[in-house]
Amino acid sequence: MTQAEMAALTYHGGRIDAAKALFPNAPAPWLDLSTGINPVPWTPPEGLDVDAGPLPDRGALARLEALAAAHFGVAAERVAAVPGSEMALRLLPLLGVAQPIVALRPSYGTHGAIATTRVDHAALENWAGQSGSLLLANPNNPDGVVHTGGTLARLAEAQAHAGGWLILDEAFADAMPDPGFTGGARVVVLRSFGKFFGLAGVRLGFVIAAPALLSRFRGLLGDWPVSSHAMVWGGAAYADRGWIAATRLALVERAAALDAVLARHGLVATGACPLFRMVETPDAGSVFHRLAAAGILVRPFADAPQRLRFGVPASLAELARLDKVLSDG
Repeated sequence: MTQAEMAALTYHGGRIDAAKALFPNAPAPWLDLSTGINPVPWTPPEGLDVDAGPLPDRGALARLEALAAAHFGVAAERVAAVPGSEMALRLLPLLGVAQPIVALRPSYGTHGAIATTRVDHAALENWAGQSGSLLLANPNNPDGVVHTGGTLARLAEAQAHAGGWLILDEAFADAMPDPGFTGGARVVVLRSFGKFFGLAGVRLGFVIAAPALLSRFRGLLGDWPVSSHAMVWGGAAYADRGWIAATRLALVERAAALDAVLARHGLVATGACPLFRMVETPDAGSVFHRLAAAGILVRPFADAPQRLRFGVPASLAELARLDKVLSDG
């Protein structure tokens, strides 16, 4: 398999179409463990109908943002809905955040796409407080590293003192037991709906920031930034406190079960986020190919060939399938 063929699988997770083309003899159905998306999604209750005929209701947008703000623990005036947090990331350079944007690595490919400079996590202390904007994910992807609220507050203060910004990508924060970090006049926080609620195709995210910056976002995106489905489903999901609490517990249990299976095969899982686990092994390439040949897709990395990321399986049957393929190796 050429490097170009593998590129489709290393830039983003979820590329089952590319995996099928590269491994045409793999048994169906494919088991996609290549993303950090909740494999057991929130389900709209019976009777929650969406009329997709008319233009989205501006009142429904305001309700969605208010419900999301309550979930995040911030004032509604500091929250704006966007068509996915990745879209918001790509718009940031157009909205007046201080340049250059310095992104930590390893992290999302999109971070590298918009950043002027990338630095290792170990160099974070050296970059904090310099002019420009510091971009980091919390929890981080793919290693699941989590920065404490105290660390983030200190970084935010240092960036603001230098006239810069702290940009926090909290796409996976909903899965964590503690609320995300939302404070600071020169802090931009990005939240994702699709990952924790398991509905990435809805394309819904949020920006938490000062109202002046949100006004610029709204000006770019126009009067209907998200779809009617996103407004109705998103609002109902954020209001479903019972599902949220139960899902956080279930994800921790699934992650622990995945850790145990990986450990049984000599693969040490790391990371604090229960939606995914990272493994580093010199045999990563052979493990990836053995799994893919058996119809199980995990996430490889072009810049770190020793690294694999595993999303959590939805069921004991899926976990047993992974266990068997690893045993057969």
